[in-house]
Amino acid sequence: MKTDVIIVGCGVAGLYCALNLPKEKGILMLTKSKAEESDSFLAQGGICVLRDEGDYESFREDTMRAGHYENNPESVDIMISSSPKVIEDLVRFGAEFEREGDGFAYTKEGAHSSPRILFHEDETGKEITGALLRTVRERENITLVENFTVVDLIAQDNSCLGIVGHNEEGEYSAFYADYTVLATGGIGGLFKHSTNYRHLTGDSVAMALNHNIKLKNIDYIQIHPTTLYTEEKGREFLISESVRGEGAILLNSKGERFVDELQPRDVVTNAIHEEMKKEGTAHVWLSLENIPKEEILTHFPNIYRQCLDVGYDITKESIPVVPSQHYFMGGIDVDKYSRSSMDRLYAVGETSCNGVHGKNRLASNSLLESLVFARRAALHITDNYSEGQHTQEITIDPEKYIDYPTQYRKAVLDAIEKERNTNE
Repeated sequence: MKTDVIIVGCGVAGLYCALNLPKEKGILMLTKSKAEESDSFLAQGGICVLRDEGDYESFREDTMRAGHYENNPESVDIMISSSPKVIEDLVRFGAEFEREGDGFAYTKEGAHSSPRILFHEDETGKEITGALLRTVRERENITLVENFTVVDLIAQDNSCLGIVGHNEEGEYSAFYADYTVLATGGIGGLFKHSTNYRHLTGDSVAMALNHNIKLKNIDYIQIHPTTLYTEEKGREFLISESVRGEGAILLNSKGERFVDELQPRDVVTNAIHEEMKKEGTAHVWLSLENIPKEEILTHFPNIYRQCLDVGYDITKESIPVVPSQHYFMGGIDVDKYSRSSMDRLYAVGETSCNGVHGKNRLASNSLLESLVFARRAALHITDNYSEGQHTQEITIDPEKYIDYPTQYRKAVLDAIEKERNTNE
């Protein structure tokens, strides 16, 4: 089967990439689970934006400092300067953000020197991704296939010609395309404690390893400081950075504050781990006592409901929190147009690494970075479009992939460990 462009994944990066491709091109979107089960839907806090030119240097420095100055400066500049256009598009596609009078309302999160984050209650990712998904489903040139797992790339002479995958029934198919975009998200499913959906297991990284596609910083894995501590297994519920940005404080078992909550995520995470180790506890406490009740109910309604469901009223009491794996700063090495080291293969979103985040991501830069570089991928494909050539049809051998889930997970974890040992 042949199409013009294949996009693997339907979070904000995949969706926005599709919407920026020409309407006369046939686009096939494939997602491993349901379309609504991407981590983009889970993003709570918001999306950063350049409010005005006076905030440019501050925004840039906050991003660089959080990333321990290991960021790619050019990528950071591209992200920041492109942010107003992205927000304009999101509003055009139907996303709504909190307003103050005739303008936007802005909030502030940890490691930000000023309020520059747009939000929709505490479900900003759901608002943005939902608007993009509705628009994609209205486009006649875009076909979205759910519950389809991509297991391999079709490659010839270092050129990507499509993908191999299977549906829920285990039936395999090969899809050819002139261009392929990987937007498969993070690696949280590889970890015991993570805020990610369990089916996000670094499949693109595994396929890149199989085809000697260049990777970058795959040992750069962010731990979010505050997820709701429970005894239940499964995906951890994240307590947004913006809660601390609005005044919540971290307390130990004695009710003592032990860290500046607005430092970068890795700093706060390390402080929590140290406090837990010192006290011999499984969690610390997050108190919202400094935030007015009305603000909690209007700005953080989803967090309020989730905590109430497990027995905590955040308007009256502290909640137990613990750090969990949250974000992947590394991934497939891409340039400023999201091109990988394999011809006709692009990578966008969390599965890619363009260097924006450095060693540690600044809060609420994830949605923005994903959108900015997804659009750049789409525009680069459009401006340089040519038909791909393949000399023969491939024969799919399902036996080749019978153990791929175990093999891929092991390959990614081994590669991360090797990178970590090399850097140490």
